[in-house]
Amino acid sequence: MADFGHYFVLLLIWLVSIFLLRLILTKSRIKSRLPPSPRALPVLGHLYLLTKLPHQAFHNISTRYGPLVYLLFGSKPCVLVSSPEIARQCLKTHETCFLNRPKRTNVDYITYGSSDFVLAPYGPYWRFMKKLCMTELLGGRILHQHLPIRSEETKLFLKSMMKKAELREEVNVGKELSMLANNIITRMALRRRCSDVEGEGNKLIELVKEMTELGGKFNLGDMLWFVKKLDLQGFGKRLESVRSRYDAIMERIMKEHEDAKRKKKKEEEIGSNGDEAVRDLLDILLDIYSDENSEIRLTRENIKAFIMNMFGAGTETSAYTIEWALAELINHPEMMGKARQEIDSVVDKRRLVEESDIPNLPYVQSIIKETMRLHPTGPLIVRQSTEDCNVNGYYIPARTTVFVNVWAIGRDPNYWKNPLVFQPERFIDKEGLSPLDLKGQNFELLSFGAGRRSCPGASLALQIIPTTLASMIQCFEWKVGEGNGIVDLEEGPGMALPRAHPLLCIPVARLLPFASL
Repeated sequence: MADFGHYFVLLLIWLVSIFLLRLILTKSRIKSRLPPSPRALPVLGHLYLLTKLPHQAFHNISTRYGPLVYLLFGSKPCVLVSSPEIARQCLKTHETCFLNRPKRTNVDYITYGSSDFVLAPYGPYWRFMKKLCMTELLGGRILHQHLPIRSEETKLFLKSMMKKAELREEVNVGKELSMLANNIITRMALRRRCSDVEGEGNKLIELVKEMTELGGKFNLGDMLWFVKKLDLQGFGKRLESVRSRYDAIMERIMKEHEDAKRKKKKEEEIGSNGDEAVRDLLDILLDIYSDENSEIRLTRENIKAFIMNMFGAGTETSAYTIEWALAELINHPEMMGKARQEIDSVVDKRRLVEESDIPNLPYVQSIIKETMRLHPTGPLIVRQSTEDCNVNGYYIPARTTVFVNVWAIGRDPNYWKNPLVFQPERFIDKEGLSPLDLKGQNFELLSFGAGRRSCPGASLALQIIPTTLASMIQCFEWKVGEGNGIVDLEEGPGMALPRAHPLLCIPVARLLPFASL
């Protein structure tokens, strides 16, 4: 009996071991069930598949391998997401796994070690800045207070276009729109115009352009760990130079604001009542910087990085969207006519269209939605997984970079009828404007991202973009100088999806609201 008991124990140990081994192997198989993947090259991985337009390259890969694809860029694991369902899983269902953005060496340096709000890791500082953006910096109250700035700058822009029209002079539409957006942002943030060529506002914008260009450059060290410290592409000195120049200008501007604040405080102490001016964004940030009781104490680097990000992300995107919309309308004159008829029927022809008119212009709003579907100025949403995660039945390891291809989702024939056709009417139903939302509630239209890390500047953009486009439609005919009057729609390289070729038009005045400008 003793021998039997001994053998029984051995049998039991053997069965338990087999069970545990099978369990481990099963879990291992589940874990290793990565999404489909093309053939990778040694060392380079899938870098050979990239082109100068990554969103288009990713779309071609997804067309062949499916809506969730695993790639290796050098030693960095990545996944491509190109369907609304899987985007929803990443950005909503498993949002807590994908709340961080991957660090890129160039961007990390120019943003003072990712101390800006957009790139900061999810945590107390990020949550504080998000709340600050929504309630103070870019909230409804501040946007309303800065309405006169947006209105005045739009009128100055149109007045400039009127002078061009009188001279029958060709206009680089994108360049002029960028100047308009920059003037609005610099006045809202710093109380100065960037179009003053000799002023610091203009110098600041030029530096931010240089920083944005460097930030968007492909850095080999981000993909190939063994060359990370070699600086083979010579970015080091260029990054150091541009950031130090930006830093010097921002320090001077910040000191001006601090001096003005001290002067105002002194005047209040002696009973002198100065004019009550609307605070700009830098004033608000500096108040928090000097507040010892603030929930989070901002550093000067936090402030500089935030202002830089506002210029880098907030101006190009708005200008590009308006430029793409106008290009599409020039190619579809019947749609231009329909939009103009709507504006003329709602807005008195003796005045200029205003932000308050936009809710009553559903066709203009549908043009904006359709433009953002076909030409999203954020073609890729980029996140990084903070922990292992299961998406659509596949294992996504921690520290995997996730690219949600907004550009491809906007062309998905499973969601959009005739997806390559510009058709604003798809956003109009029997009730008027379609309820499809641009702010991340509908995952087939992710113009401003989704979830907690969606774009905080969406409300400002949706004030500037439709109002500017509507005023351009209301006040001018836009004639293309050469060829058959058709504008090419080729995309150029860049993080914000610019046009490959500038939109050159001759404005022809059609209404008289200019009389009051």
